[in-house]
Amino acid sequence: MTDFLIDSPENITLLGGGEVSEPCLKIALMRAPLLICADGGGDVALKYGLKPGAVIGDFDSLSASARANLPRDTLHHIPEQDSTDFEKCLARVRAPLVLAVGFLGARLDHQLAALTAITACSRPVVLLGAEDIAFALPPEISLALPPDSRFSLYPLAPVTGRSKGLEWPIDGLTFTPAGRIGTSNRVTGPVHLQMDAPGMVAITPPEALDAVIAALTAAPAK
Repeated sequence: MTDFLIDSPENITLLGGGEVSEPCLKIALMRAPLLICADGGGDVALKYGLKPGAVIGDFDSLSASARANLPRDTLHHIPEQDSTDFEKCLARVRAPLVLAVGFLGARLDHQLAALTAITACSRPVVLLGAEDIAFALPPEISLALPPDSRFSLYPLAPVTGRSKGLEWPIDGLTFTPAGRIGTSNRVTGPVHLQMDAPGMVAITPPEALDAVIAALTAAPAK
């Protein structure tokens, strides 16, 4: 079993080295002040004058300058190549919820890897970007979202479920990555979802962040 490098009773901001919106980073840190970086996210932290509590990764993208300017006891080198730096962090960080910035936008392959990682994580993780937030749906969740809000569903595995509060209900439908997907749905009222299996990602505008945090921290574990 992997030992936790960080075991926090409070929410954590996890910073990656991808596309980072400074307003998004500020929003995350207001809600989760403890900052952890995935590899090259250490450079991003220094760019914004931030001091991470830990930097975790294989360090293939962390610059020599960042290594020299970060305290040695915050650097946790994980050399194995069978997982992404994001996965390395999620496996070694425990918190009620992780807000992940720097994993949406820029490279599509990195985004897909991050989406896969959050569906496999046993704790709630929210990917926060300039245009979207994404999170894996637990078995059951209730969300207070404004009517007409965009609410997309994207399956990363075969999954079925039931819904209330969506313009196009999902009851009786089977979703698969290469078949039926649920993008561009809309909110009509209080949203309640029940999923029969893991693997479904929800994608909403960033304005829904506080409602998503409240719902995920109240939802039963996956």
